[in-house]
Amino acid sequence: MGIQKPSWLKALYVEKFFVPCSIHESAKKNEKNVCCLDCNISICPHCVTSHRVHRLLQIRRYVYHEVVRLEDLENLIDCSNIQAYTINNAKVFFIKKRPQNRQFKGGNYCTSCDRSLQEPYIHCSLGCKVDFVLKHHKDLSPFLRRCTTLQLSSDFFIPQDMGDDDTAIETTHSTLVDNDEPWSSSSSTGSGSENMSFACTEFVRKKRSGMHVCGRTANNYKDITEEDMASSMSRRKGIPQRSPLC
Repeated sequence: MGIQKPSWLKALYVEKFFVPCSIHESAKKNEKNVCCLDCNISICPHCVTSHRVHRLLQIRRYVYHEVVRLEDLENLIDCSNIQAYTINNAKVFFIKKRPQNRQFKGGNYCTSCDRSLQEPYIHCSLGCKVDFVLKHHKDLSPFLRRCTTLQLSSDFFIPQDMGDDDTAIETTHSTLVDNDEPWSSSSSTGSGSENMSFACTEFVRKKRSGMHVCGRTANNYKDITEEDMASSMSRRKGIPQRSPLC
């Protein structure tokens, strides 16, 4: 009895990818796009640090299907006779079968799902080749390759674990204070606009309206009138006056 599908290969078929990670529900960029070949599970970029010593395979998407890069997959299994596609200058393989309903019109076709292929390929996906090998050779072991380490590519984005602080950058609580002094809610001893200290939140600029918003501290908020707000929200130039005719 030959070797059947290894556990990591079954995980590529069974695990769901590009779905939110249940462990990092509130985190950004939490889609599962990595398969841990040692734990046989799908993980998100936030989980990568916990699996850093494991074999990790990045899963990509092409026309709504999961694909893997040729240079990654060929470390695990013989990829000959599988038709490859090019994404961002990198060759990729489809993981699962993609049955084709159109009638075959000649040329090469997939041995499992009858999809038309370019010569000399006879498999349209990794799954099709595995099924073909198990059906005709009864043994997958000659096609498997020994792989003890498999790391993610250098361009893979791994977010820094900053807890809840990473969301503060995009809120109005992140402030810029003059002279690098902490923002204090205590009343100021100075008077007038020249002595007024204020903290600015993110500037909001709109090219069309020319709107410029700057949040002030609570102790100076009472000095702002509705007229000031209206004038700061809309700064339109006056109607140009035509010079008199001579």
